[in-house]
This record gives sequence, structure tokens and C-alpha cells, in this order.
Amino acid sequence: MHEHALNARPDLKSYLNTRRSVPAMQMNEPGPDTSQIGEMLRLATRVPDHGKLAPWRFLVVAGESRTRIGAELARIANERRGNLSEKEVEIERERLARAPVVIAVISTAGDHPKIPLWEQQLSAGAVCLNLFMAANALGFAANWLTEWYAYDAATRPLFGLKDGEQIAGFLHIGSSEMTPPDRPRPDVDALTTFLD
Repeated sequence: MHEHALNARPDLKSYLNTRRSVPAMQMNEPGPDTSQIGEMLRLATRVPDHGKLAPWRFLVVAGESRTRIGAELARIANERRGNLSEKEVEIERERLARAPVVIAVISTAGDHPKIPLWEQQLSAGAVCLNLFMAANALGFAANWLTEWYAYDAATRPLFGLKDGEQIAGFLHIGSSEMTPPDRPRPDVDALTTFLD
């Protein structure tokens, strides 16, 4: 037996083979409580982080804040696109209320004398995926979304973004009985080159 096989994690392999996002619209209560959110966030931060900068932070959107921010999203969307139908306004209002808890992962990447900006941003992306997997590990459904309001300048104050900060993702977290079907996966052979 090869030495590396002694450290094999068949449970982790099984999880990675079946990892799927549950649509936010398919989530319901219960969501994680404060203690569970804290545990998820601690697990989420166990990512590659060159220079130990922790170039990210979290904003937990739960309870009434989901609908309060949603009303502002609807207002901004109407300003941007104009003449939204009643249904479109409702969709915008419910953006953050689809799941019991939404956690924004905010990239705080900035200029550094040794650590490239790109590496800091990649670390925030790793936090998003770790947070997704941490939610699954605690028995919750999750979905990593961005959508238009992650990029619109008018929404920045709603999420307390400072200059230079960006939304890396909104992690929608809740409960679901749904087992999402798999989807076609990339052809790894076509995407891989081995150098001898």
C-alpha cells in the first residue's frame, strides 16, 4: 500500500463527487443559528492565505435585514431598468429572503508590497467555497451567488462596502429536502496538459 493511501479520505471524496448547489428558491427554515454560523465562518477561514492577511470579511444578513435590504434592491433595480412589473419588483424584494441566512463574503484585497492583489482575491474565492462546504458539513443546503447587486455601485452602502472592497459572493444557507440533479461536467482530459 502506498503511504499516501493511509491518509485517504473516502468520505471527502464521496462528498466532492456529489457536491451540488441547492437553488436559493428551494431553501426554507430552519437556517443556521448564531453558534452554527460562527462555526461555519471559522471553518471557512481555513484557506490558503499568502502572508496571513485575511483579505476578506463577512456580513451576515438574517431576519428583517433581508427584507429591508430587499426593498432597497427593488428601488435601485427600478431606477436602473424602469417600469418594473409587480412580479419583477417582488423578485428584487425577495433576493435576500429566499434563504433563512445570507452571508456576504467581502474581499478586502488591496495593495501590498509582497502579496499580489490576485492572490488575495483568490483567497476570498476559496473562503466562499469553504463556507459552502462548511454549511453542507453542518447539514444545511447552500448556494454561492453574486447577481447584479454584487456589482452595482448604488448597492455598496447597503452592504457597508468600503473603498476597494468587493463582494466575492453571497452564500445563501438554509434547509432543503431537495436533492438537486447533477449537471454536465467539464471534460477534464480536454482541459489538462501534462508536461514531461
